[in-house]
Amino acid sequence: MTTESPHPPQIDTSKAHPARVYDWLLGGKDNYPVDEALGEKLPPEAHDAARQNRQFMHRAAAWLAGQGIDQFLDIGTGIPTQPNLHQVVQQIAPAAKVVYTDNDPIVLRHAEALLISTAEGATDYIQADVRQPDAILERARAVLDFDRPIALSLIALMHFITDEQDAHGIVRNLVATLPSGSYLVLSHAASDLYPELAAEVTAQYAKGGIALGFRTRPEVNRFFDGLELIDPGLTTAPEWFKTTPPPEPEGSGIYAAVARIP
Repeated sequence: MTTESPHPPQIDTSKAHPARVYDWLLGGKDNYPVDEALGEKLPPEAHDAARQNRQFMHRAAAWLAGQGIDQFLDIGTGIPTQPNLHQVVQQIAPAAKVVYTDNDPIVLRHAEALLISTAEGATDYIQADVRQPDAILERARAVLDFDRPIALSLIALMHFITDEQDAHGIVRNLVATLPSGSYLVLSHAASDLYPELAAEVTAQYAKGGIALGFRTRPEVNRFFDGLELIDPGLTTAPEWFKTTPPPEPEGSGIYAAVARIP
């Protein structure tokens, strides 16, 4: 079952979109010349950041599935890139249920790839925007049991939500709906690790009509207020790992963490 807006927006190929630029940075083909043009103006480190985000998601999702978490709400899904979140978790927990959400209509075209679940589990796709969290939650309840723990995945998403759009409030309200024992998985671009690089990326996205809200470590840490950070806490994306072998050390402008909801 794929859920979308009553009047889904048409794909605008005249303006770059974060999901499609991210796809291009990962080496995907599901983007348009306007997305490629923006991607080509970004520094090479942007490719590394996209890869680091993806690898962090894989490690965190696998660890959570190994802890018995079998429900995932992934907001800001992006264009499917193998392996997708449900493929990671259902390999460990075949009965896991995953609900994907994105606001780019092109992702809807690929929803069938996101909906190929194991026979025991379930996947669903919602076309919606994180800035309308109530709509996402209402539709997600059709698949997920909000009386049992859920992992909320916000990978490389919230730096596209500015302070004026109340990024922290959006996450706080989403987390407040989840039962005890749930988790927040979040990665976020840093403004303070490589300030000049962050400023360059922000400027290039702005030229493409996309506002960014890169944040400092304390500002990213605020997303986890009241939650129990899982060791190793708030780190850079390559530094976050649990049971898997440690990734190769490398510089990163991406903060990442997993936290449990008490």
